[in-house]
Amino acid sequence: MDWVTAFDNKAAAYLPDVELLREEPMAKHTSFRTGGPARRMAFPRSGEQLVLLLSLAEDCGARPFVMGCGTNLLAPDQGLDRLVIITSGLSRLEMGAESGTLLAESGVSLARLADFACKQGLTGLEFAHGIPGTVGGGVCMNAGAYGGEMKQVVSGVSALFPEEGVRVLTGEELAFGYRRSFLTEHPEAVVLSAVFRLSPGNPESIRETQRSLMARRKASQPLEWPSAGSTFKRPEGHFAGTLIDQCGLKGLRVGGAQVSEKHAGFVINRGGAASADVRELIRQVQARVFEKTGVRLEPEVKFVD
Repeated sequence: MDWVTAFDNKAAAYLPDVELLREEPMAKHTSFRTGGPARRMAFPRSGEQLVLLLSLAEDCGARPFVMGCGTNLLAPDQGLDRLVIITSGLSRLEMGAESGTLLAESGVSLARLADFACKQGLTGLEFAHGIPGTVGGGVCMNAGAYGGEMKQVVSGVSALFPEEGVRVLTGEELAFGYRRSFLTEHPEAVVLSAVFRLSPGNPESIRETQRSLMARRKASQPLEWPSAGSTFKRPEGHFAGTLIDQCGLKGLRVGGAQVSEKHAGFVINRGGAASADVRELIRQVQARVFEKTGVRLEPEVKFVD
């Protein structure tokens, strides 16, 4: 029996309230606006529903893929023969048990998290205000910008490990590094929630910092076009965008994908791009930069199989 048939039957019996879409285009759920249809896409509204979905997937032989708002993903044009689970419904955000802490579920956007912290008079998350993405992905990848990163503010994470169940990891156990963490080394783990430890601050000063950082983003980044943000990780001793610019690659195109003329560190979808266009453009940029500078650029974008 096809895993889809078995999964549909079990989902109808055990999770009738969970929204389930069939052959849903990934292009509707990724910031690149590319990607073919996922066989099934589910939208749990609680950690319990997420855990049960993963259990049903295992029972049916499905390969689940858990994602937030798809801001750092490139999905294949041919689609995914997988169960894609969108965490946007895991949106609980509240003050934590200890003073100066916040508790956020994995589907909370980083922008909403930063705004909530501001309203509570807590500083430390200003850098996250303009970062697209969710708590789950941000914690896994140690998202950061303008001198701030998740490592500085995450005190603990609750994550589901298929073979072990739910584990609570401290900030030290998360072993944060540049765009990585313990969780990137364990892709089978699924973030359920995170606790952030912040400091008291003045809401007006916090808001002004957020406005300033957002103005810098708008002035320097091609936010008007679909992209995954910075395409490449920062190579040691260099800046990816500067290297790409120095190699004369601004404006380079493959199909509808282009190296941004505004910021060479961004590959954008100028309209009608396929994921294959983006991948090929990334490959060409890597090859040209290595040929001219000897520096190997590593994609920050995650390629979904």
